Amino acid sequence: MGAVDYGHELQFGTFLTPSAADADAVVELAVLTELVGLDLVTIQDHPYQARFLDTWTLLAVIAARTSTLRVSPNVANLPLRPPVVLARSVATLDLLTGGRVELGLGAGGFQDAIAAVGGPRRTPAQAVAALDEALDIIRAVWDVDGGSVRHQGEHYRVIGAHPGPAPAHPVEIWLGAYKPRMLALTGAKADGWLPSMSHAGPDELPAMNAIIDDAALAAGRAPSDVRRLYNVGAQVGPEQLADLALTHGMSTFILAGDDPDAIRRFGNDVAPEVRELVAAGRSQATRPTAVTTSGEPFTVRATPDDGVRRSAETAWDETTRPHAPTPDPQRRYTVDQLATGKHLVDVHDMFRRELVQLRDLVEQVEAGTAEVGAARDLINTMTLRQNNWTLGAYCESYCRMLTMHHTGEDTLVFPRLRHGDPALRPVIARLEEEHEVIAGILDRIDRALVAVVADPEGLHQLRAALDLLTDALLSHLSYEELELVEPLARFG
Repeated sequence: MGAVDYGHELQFGTFLTPSAADADAVVELAVLTELVGLDLVTIQDHPYQARFLDTWTLLAVIAARTSTLRVSPNVANLPLRPPVVLARSVATLDLLTGGRVELGLGAGGFQDAIAAVGGPRRTPAQAVAALDEALDIIRAVWDVDGGSVRHQGEHYRVIGAHPGPAPAHPVEIWLGAYKPRMLALTGAKADGWLPSMSHAGPDELPAMNAIIDDAALAAGRAPSDVRRLYNVGAQVGPEQLADLALTHGMSTFILAGDDPDAIRRFGNDVAPEVRELVAAGRSQATRPTAVTTSGEPFTVRATPDDGVRRSAETAWDETTRPHAPTPDPQRRYTVDQLATGKHLVDVHDMFRRELVQLRDLVEQVEAGTAEVGAARDLINTMTLRQNNWTLGAYCESYCRMLTMHHTGEDTLVFPRLRHGDPALRPVIARLEEEHEVIAGILDRIDRALVAVVADPEGLHQLRAALDLLTDALLSHLSYEELELVEPLARFG
């Protein structure tokens, strides 16, 4: 499945632990969520857990302490919350808050704990079937114009219940779903999908989204009728979140955790940056990519791989590298576009020059021909220098800068290209794999530097690692330029 963006408005929130031992602190974290400009606060719901506050009571207090914040369970435990009662709880709080409640809902895990407090023990198939029935019942209770609520199902019986109250706004029901049957139910009947990154990683999202989309279409709905929410950790940066929005359609990001500093960063820094990146990506996606009536032909040239190999080892099989489609020879480019493409070559040339100097310095020290003062003078003229003029410090600096460069490509440049041209996805995936290999070689250099400190013979290990790094890096830089300088010109 290619990149997908359902076009939903971005939303950001928090996912708090309802710890009874820190009840006041939980409410204050929710207040902080509103103060830093986030949209919603969500609370996990485990009614069998004696250490936790009751979720609906807590949400009511949070709603009373805030004025704009939306609230939701993440997700409500259906087996312990009968659907008619749950529907009326949601509607009541929605009325009292002026329409600030949404319903995250789950089929119910932890069957032993549920059974221990008197709830039904259900198989996975039964849990999905019960949730399917509950969705119909909840919506029927909210429909005050739909007549008496009647339902004769395997898991629930409702015999002529009066509907109401109606919520203050159309409450969305978001399902916590991971398995195919739950995902299909999400696509067929739910308003949103609410997984956690810890249980459904980004690489799993395309296949799961596809099940939801297919089920939505089969039910006569559009895939965009289902909002995509995601519980994420504080370690996920703005670039990755923007990529999740532009390539996987995730549009509501909920920070899991109780660290007030992380919540402040998420509201003050992360959310605004994600909004800017996604707005730029969506704007770029709507622009024509070809300039055919004016401009210049593409003149930027990739640096060729000279084919020289210094190490007996090989970092990867170069014959398996995918390639981007051949650019349109009739396309024309502005001066700025050409400069953008050339910038990658310029950055790579800096690393090529520094790599030559690094190799020369290692050879001189190994041969005993470099004086300490001469080595200091050489390192002092280099771009990637440190205040401590030692071989180890310089190597560490080079390795760190190279890692930062690759990390920047992985988190910012590649997502933009992947979104702009799906045909580039195999190339970008391969480049990301090669970044991982190079990172492993850099780790070898780190270990070799430690060996040099303990034993001068460790210089041989260092040189062997540098030979492999040289082969891999020069090959990688040439391959990346060959495939990406023209797309960079097109997409910026």
